[in-house]
Amino acid sequence: MQVTPINDQQLIAQYLNGNERAFKTLLDRYQQKIYTSIYLFVKDDALAEDIFQEVFIKIINTLRSGKYNHEGKFSQWAMRISYNLCVDYFRRSKRRQHVNPTETFDIFDVLSSDEPNAEQLIMRSQTHDKIRKLVDMLPTEQREVVILRHYADMSFKEIAALTRVSINTALGRMRYALINIRKLIEEKEVQLQ
Repeated sequence: MQVTPINDQQLIAQYLNGNERAFKTLLDRYQQKIYTSIYLFVKDDALAEDIFQEVFIKIINTLRSGKYNHEGKFSQWAMRISYNLCVDYFRRSKRRQHVNPTETFDIFDVLSSDEPNAEQLIMRSQTHDKIRKLVDMLPTEQREVVILRHYADMSFKEIAALTRVSINTALGRMRYALINIRKLIEEKEVQLQ
């Protein structure tokens, strides 16, 4: 007998009928993706936690007030909220974004591998650091597309909807980001081996 998983809309309905565990299931389903995308924008654990909590407070308030509509996917809606809160934060603080690891969190630590040896780990870490620095040098729009595509694992359709541009614009930004990264590699003679 095959059990079909409960979809997001069913979980929302159960939550609104008083089932708190349904919301926890929904949170567990998207927590890592949303937190990671927030962290990659703000590059600070404590700030990412604060914004993440704000995202779910907004979600809860919207659900409880009956203002959530079922037109889109829950994950896209939640990602839009997190994106908007990050943008709001940077508008308020007017500081430049950086993609840098911290002592406690590095996105590349969560990538799975077949247990590489110490030398491979060091080489990979150095390569990832170089790539993060190159991504950080990109213009804001290009950097956003790279982060959302490769770190938040979003499709170009989702990125276009989230950033409110056409799919062609999102694709173009990625294309220019890759061209600019290649130019930076040549200009700075970066070795990614």
